[in-house]
Amino acid sequence: MTSENSNNGEMKIKTLLFDLDSIKLLRVPFSFFLIPVFFFALSQASEVNWTNASLCFFILYSFIYQASNRGSSSMDQEEKSIGGLEHPPKPQKKLFYTSILIDLIGLRLSLFINIQFFIGVTCYIIASRASSVKDIRFKKFPIIGPFTVIFFQSALMFWMVYSVVRSTPIVIDNTPIFALIGCSFLIGGIYPLNQVYQHDTDSSNGDFILSYKLGISGTFMFSTIMFILTIFLFYFYFDSIHKISHFIYFQLFLLSVVIYFLNWFYKATKDKSQASFRNMMNMNFSAAKAMNSCFVLPLILNYNR
Repeated sequence: MTSENSNNGEMKIKTLLFDLDSIKLLRVPFSFFLIPVFFFALSQASEVNWTNASLCFFILYSFIYQASNRGSSSMDQEEKSIGGLEHPPKPQKKLFYTSILIDLIGLRLSLFINIQFFIGVTCYIIASRASSVKDIRFKKFPIIGPFTVIFFQSALMFWMVYSVVRSTPIVIDNTPIFALIGCSFLIGGIYPLNQVYQHDTDSSNGDFILSYKLGISGTFMFSTIMFILTIFLFYFYFDSIHKISHFIYFQLFLLSVVIYFLNWFYKATKDKSQASFRNMMNMNFSAAKAMNSCFVLPLILNYNR
C-alpha cells in the first residue's frame, strides 16, 4: 500500500469519526445519565482494582455507549428531539459504519480486562442494535422495550462493572442482589419519563411505547411506584450490609430531585405541554448529578476508613 493510499484511508476514518454532525449524534449528555450505574457498582466493591475500573469506564463511555447512540440515531432517523439533543442533525449513512467501527474498538479493548467482560459488552451491543434495527426494533413494544433497556443498561451493566472492578473474587452468597434489582427499578422509573414528550412522534412511526400506552399521568404514576420500590430495595440492601448511613445519604442527595419530580408531575397533569423535552432533560441532569455525587461519597468514605 502506498503512502498516499494509507493517508487517504486515515482521512476517511477521521471523517467518519470526527465530523460535526456525527459528534453531535454521540449524545454525550445522554451518556452522562448512565454514569451513576457505574459509580454505584464501583462504590459497592470493598476493594477496587483501579486499573480495571479505569479501563472499564474508558471502554464503556468512550466507545460502547457512544457507538450505541450513533447506531440508534442512524437507524431511527429521528428529526425531532431525542435523548440528549433537542435539535438533532439529520443522520447520514456513514453514521452506521462509524458506530460499527467504534463498537469493534471497544470490543477489542474489552479483551484486556477479561473474557467475561468481553461477552457482557457483546451482549450489550447486540441488544442495543436489536432495540433499533427495523426488522426487530424492541423499543417499539411497550413491555419488551423497557425490559431490554432496564436489564442491559442497569442490571447487566451493574454486574459487569461490579465483577471487574473488585480486587477480590465474588462470593455468590454476598452478591448485592438487592442493589442490582434496586438499580434496575431506578432505571425502570426513569425510562418512561424519557419518552413522555414524544408520544405523537413515536405513535406516527408505529412505536407504541410504554409511556404512550400509559399516557402522561399514567407515566408519572408508574415512575412514582418504581421509585418507591427502589427506596425499599436500597433500604434492604444497605441494611443487609450494615451501612444504613449510606442509605440516609442516598435519600438526602436525592431530596432536591424528588421535589423537582413531584413539581413536574403536578404541572404536567394540569398542563400536558409541561411534559416537554426540556423538563425531561432538567430532571435527568438533576438526577444524574445527585446520584453521581451520592455514589462517589461511599468511595471517599471507603478510601478514608
